[in-house]
Amino acid sequence: MKNLTAASFALTGIFMAASLTGCATGGGSHSRSAIKAAYKNDFKIGVAINARQITGADTNGVALIKAQFNSISPENVLKWALIHPNPGPDGYDFRLADQYVEFGEKNKMFIIGHTLVWHNQTPRWVFQDENGRMLNRTNAADRELLLQRMHDHIQTVVGRYKGRIKVWDVVNEALNDSSNANDTNVLRQTSPWVRILGMDFIVKAFEYAHAADPKAILRYNDYSIENEPKRKRLIALIKMLQARHVPVMAIGSQTHANLSWPSPELEDTALTDIARLGLPIHITELDVNGSQGGQRTQSADINQNNQATGTTNQSPVEAAQRRQTQQYSNLFGVFLKHRNSIKLVTFWGVTDADSWRRNGSPLLFDGNWQPKPAFDAVINTAR
Repeated sequence: MKNLTAASFALTGIFMAASLTGCATGGGSHSRSAIKAAYKNDFKIGVAINARQITGADTNGVALIKAQFNSISPENVLKWALIHPNPGPDGYDFRLADQYVEFGEKNKMFIIGHTLVWHNQTPRWVFQDENGRMLNRTNAADRELLLQRMHDHIQTVVGRYKGRIKVWDVVNEALNDSSNANDTNVLRQTSPWVRILGMDFIVKAFEYAHAADPKAILRYNDYSIENEPKRKRLIALIKMLQARHVPVMAIGSQTHANLSWPSPELEDTALTDIARLGLPIHITELDVNGSQGGQRTQSADINQNNQATGTTNQSPVEAAQRRQTQQYSNLFGVFLKHRNSIKLVTFWGVTDADSWRRNGSPLLFDGNWQPKPAFDAVINTAR
């Protein structure tokens, strides 16, 4: 699909009524239709997996992962709060992370590491001195302490999986999230990393990760970079890093979508602009939120998501499943158009029951491990 028109986008999104007989399900049936096979000549198809799938407790989920995907990301087990909850060299807990990497190797998966440096899910001690006082940007000793902690964490974690984890999200969601195009702040000012270290935290994080594993692909990862103000900040950030010869090697676009955003035209424009940076593009956290609250925000900030979708079941928007099917078809149509730049597409969860946005039923498989109409749409878009 090299020249997709608006009409062809719409046609690929028509509700699929064909039988799903033969599709892989958690029940163990063998698949004649697998997403990884449908896109084998285009890009890898990945999925974020959780602790129950890593340990094998979710046997149906494990069956789907093996049948449908050829790449894995860890939803949580490599985040700082889980793998390094306590200070010092004895403060690490590698049990689940080791099982995650072993799962990927056993099943011949392309293994992703997520994430090294993020303002969320990082223990408070990282930003405090030994007396519990918050580190201060104006204090040179505080800055050096935080840089040393970052170095030790990255060296230990990346070094442990050197040559085994192929791609790392080195820095996650550091961009200013404002929709105001006149806001001159490139970075998220509320992040303690930014408050204490400024831009240096991104530069040093990539340098430390490259030193720990020179062959790993190092990725910057963020959400809503389809929107022009944030996209411009992304481009400014990457160009600055490239000018300083910082080893940023790929762009991660989370693509947490809803039923109408991003439009095919917006997604196409964004990928065209980002591709000009000359780096591979990875779609890193794909889902399509079908909840009513999920239509009111385009942000994938974890706190805003909780406020938008709530913790109780919400009524789906009218014809949500049909619209979700069309949105998935539209997005994959654009991904195919940009197949020369896109190297990986990862769904953020195996089934709706696993999703951080489970109230919006955002994935291709329902909570009973069964394929939804959107699954058919994704397969048929490849065909």
